[in-house]
Amino acid sequence: MPSNAPANGSGLAGPEPGDRRYNHALREVLDELIQHVRQISRSRDTLPQEALLQAQERLEWLADEVWRLTLEGEEHQ
Repeated sequence: MPSNAPANGSGLAGPEPGDRRYNHALREVLDELIQHVRQISRSRDTLPQEALLQAQERLEWLADEVWRLTLEGEEHQ
């Protein structure tokens, strides 16, 4: 029976062009977003309201950056 697995034997296809692994700026912002969410999650019960609002604003900014870099990456394909 023929195999559809890639020749590298990993069982996984390589990244598509425009994929975040090729878009280093997107990868950096995604990593920052994940780190920020983890920090908020760990300390949400002890953060003052003002800090929560600032964390939310930062999260929204990071999400906007992810969106912008994603669209920018699609334009360069």
